[in-house]
Amino acid sequence: MICFRRNINVSDFFVTRFSELVALVSVSTTVFLFFHTQVLNSRIQEIQGILTASASGISAHANSLVAPVVPSTSRKLIRVNGGVTTFTMPKEMYNVSVLNNTRHALKETLFFNRVPKVGSQSMMDLLQRLSHQNDFRFHRDGTQKVETIRLTYYEESRLTTMIDMFVPPSSYVKHTCFSNFTRHGYSMPIYVNLVRDPIERVISWFYYIRAPWYIIERKQAFPELPLPHPNWLKKDFETCVLSGDRECMFVPGEYHDGVGDHRRQAMFFCGHDEKCMEFNGKWAIERAKRNVEQHYSVVGILEEMDITLEVLEKYVPKFFNGATQVYYDNLTVMQKINKNMYKPPVSEAVKNILRKNFTQEIDFYEFCKQRLHKQYVALVQLGSTHPKILG
Repeated sequence: MICFRRNINVSDFFVTRFSELVALVSVSTTVFLFFHTQVLNSRIQEIQGILTASASGISAHANSLVAPVVPSTSRKLIRVNGGVTTFTMPKEMYNVSVLNNTRHALKETLFFNRVPKVGSQSMMDLLQRLSHQNDFRFHRDGTQKVETIRLTYYEESRLTTMIDMFVPPSSYVKHTCFSNFTRHGYSMPIYVNLVRDPIERVISWFYYIRAPWYIIERKQAFPELPLPHPNWLKKDFETCVLSGDRECMFVPGEYHDGVGDHRRQAMFFCGHDEKCMEFNGKWAIERAKRNVEQHYSVVGILEEMDITLEVLEKYVPKFFNGATQVYYDNLTVMQKINKNMYKPPVSEAVKNILRKNFTQEIDFYEFCKQRLHKQYVALVQLGSTHPKILG
């Protein structure tokens, strides 16, 4: 064995250690501010609770109301978690069977190929809780040093083989692109996923990877990883966009931007094909839509979690029976999962700049939302669920 001795430059050594010390102090200061902010936030929530007590009571009561379904009439949908939105009951009649891909499954294996920053951590926690009461096995991928989303044919074959070997009923959760199991000689699992407004999602990711607790968790899991530079930690999203920083340049048509911020939400539904890498690409979006239509039982919407849970309960009952009850029984815990106190508001002007480059991604998001609404309306028309509407 041949060994090579390297001369160590003492000045370089101390410069490196000093840089790491500065980064560590920066993270420590941020952590201190985090705990201080927690106390202030608790006080603010107490005050808000007093001001909105009566409104919350009205919203909770409205959840138990059942109004007659009137086709093609605009109604106000009372959300279980508070708030009101307009929901239009269409004239068209929808068929639950046609909209339910679960009926095609040959075995009870559920695959949640979760998209980052869409509430997937909360959904994974919910799925694990439901596994006890609904009697199915829960499996998940471990924490990865580098998350591999797009797989080679060999890697995809290994993944599909592993999932197919799970004893039904089983569920598996992993950050990865859609895989067509039949391509590898296996029957398709029951696919579910979540999506989120693309602009809000990339903003959330930007601040998520800068959160003190995220950095500390990563350092504890992988001690060899270097601490981020203080200047990188201090970036804010608006300045990043307006200054033309490479991290915040979302260029349509790019395949390899080198940022690794999961900006391609549709890629998780498109698959592992190289063309799926094209950011905001028409081909990738159309392939993603086709896969959702043909293979996904439910693609929920983070912003419409109440409808998402109800549709999951009815269309994938083996795994999600009682999901709404369990979710809201543990709402405090669910809302705290990966919640980032350090995400400042971003102006509509900056969001509008981004929307010009996310046209196809936004179109895919709206497509998923429309499909979820059809599934929900079909249940209402069938009488399988009570519409949470107020005249």
